[in-house]
Amino acid sequence: MEYRLIDGKAVAAEIKKEIAGEVAGMKSCGHKTPHLAAVLVGHDGGSETYVANKVRTCGELGFKSSLIRYEDDVTEAELLRKVGELNDDEDIDGFIVQLPLPPHISSQKIIEAIDYRKDVDGFHPVNVGLLSLGLPCFKSATPAGIIELLRRYEIETRGRHCVVLGRSNIVGKPVASMMMQKAWPGDCTVTVCHSRSVNIRDICLEADILIAALGQPEFVKADMVKPGAVVIDVGTTRVPNPQAKNGYKLTGDVAFDQVAPRCSYITPVPGGVGPMTIISLMRNTLLAAKKEIFK
Repeated sequence: MEYRLIDGKAVAAEIKKEIAGEVAGMKSCGHKTPHLAAVLVGHDGGSETYVANKVRTCGELGFKSSLIRYEDDVTEAELLRKVGELNDDEDIDGFIVQLPLPPHISSQKIIEAIDYRKDVDGFHPVNVGLLSLGLPCFKSATPAGIIELLRRYEIETRGRHCVVLGRSNIVGKPVASMMMQKAWPGDCTVTVCHSRSVNIRDICLEADILIAALGQPEFVKADMVKPGAVVIDVGTTRVPNPQAKNGYKLTGDVAFDQVAPRCSYITPVPGGVGPMTIISLMRNTLLAAKKEIFK
């Protein structure tokens, strides 16, 4: 079967141009420049890369950005104080606290302390609740990116069976919620599988759209995918590879080489969902600056 690659890098570049044009228009009309702040705790390699990419993208779009750094021994109280300051700073439209945080800090406590009107990650319980009701909110960036890829590639979702592998609050649950909304992309019958699910292979074989967000490299094999399925691979695990310049290979949850020939559409890793995550965050920041979600 001839499959089509879903090129997240190309779609993200398209959306970048659209956002940059809108920001230039706002500035020319004398409106405030969108301002995104990021709080980074410690020196986790993945987090360093993600935040650097976000700061760079802000520059490309004409956004203002601020990076606030702490060592990993920062206290929870100090981090909560900083969140309060960012909530009160009228120049900052949206901000993120990069996860994961050190074990002595409660991620949930930090997330709940963020003003939901500035929660451009879409993790605050208010935004999560509004999403589940199908009401305007800041949508979690990775799921929003997946929906945008389905839209841009004009993939039919109405009435289809979507199977989501993984039930995380960051990807699995919100993308399942979005795929069942009365909307397009959406209107799916959704099944969520997780570590306690039985007969995962059989359930996956029923999927018209399979979204893999487990964080288990190459979990999805060819015998789990029905011919013609759309496969979205959210996984990004660093697998050691002595041949690679940086010592690792970024690997998805799908065994791409064996699964791709069975698909109608499939995302690669890297270059699929990843670039869409950052651009979705930027779109949320633009919406925050324009007060389009919360007045």
